[in-house]
Amino acid sequence: MPKKLSKRITEALSKIDQDQIYEPLEALKLLKETATAKFDESAEAHIRLGIDPKYTDQQLRTTVSLPKGTGQEVRVAVIARGEKVQEASNAGADVVGSEELIDEILQGMMDFEVLIATPDMMPKVAKLGRLLGPRGLMPSPKGGTVTTDLGKAIAEFKAGKLEFRADRTGIVHVRFGKASFAPEDLLANLKALQETIERNRPPGAKGRYWRSIFVAASMGPSIQVDINALRDLKLEEA
Repeated sequence: MPKKLSKRITEALSKIDQDQIYEPLEALKLLKETATAKFDESAEAHIRLGIDPKYTDQQLRTTVSLPKGTGQEVRVAVIARGEKVQEASNAGADVVGSEELIDEILQGMMDFEVLIATPDMMPKVAKLGRLLGPRGLMPSPKGGTVTTDLGKAIAEFKAGKLEFRADRTGIVHVRFGKASFAPEDLLANLKALQETIERNRPPGAKGRYWRSIFVAASMGPSIQVDINALRDLKLEEA
């Protein structure tokens, strides 16, 4: 027997034509209309690409700097040693440590959204791979989370820089703001995400790269966006 939908979800679904592909700004206005939970929901993008990540030349892992921020406070942890520990603390890191922080994480401490490490600590950080890898938290040079420039990295991630990757089915899932954002601000963030994915097209991607893009509030129904309209969109610099 199919599960009965709640009144809230039924009302949200009634506002969307599931067979329609919406212009980007219209889709984002609908996202806001269908965000009816009792908290400020996240705005999510789910983008299917024409890639097969089981091949190394078709993998996508990179970062995007959202011009309007993420709408949430980002807790940054840093694993470093020596004077770099104080440098990270001075730059605003929320959690800082060396080997003892690695041990705390191994024991289950996950009070952060981003983990940055200096290159010299990576041999020791490697033991966290099995724990952090599935959560997308393992530091990597490609993701900008293995660096000696701690001040810059901490500032960027706190200001709205996000690391993302395509999952094993070739779909990118990214939270690109909050439902309380103005539609134009959500559009600026979504456009930045699209341009970043375009610039970082894997060399092995053949044929049609962009397959579909859906947006949704975290507790709302999905809304299909016209990919070509988003790609063609030109936003004025603020």
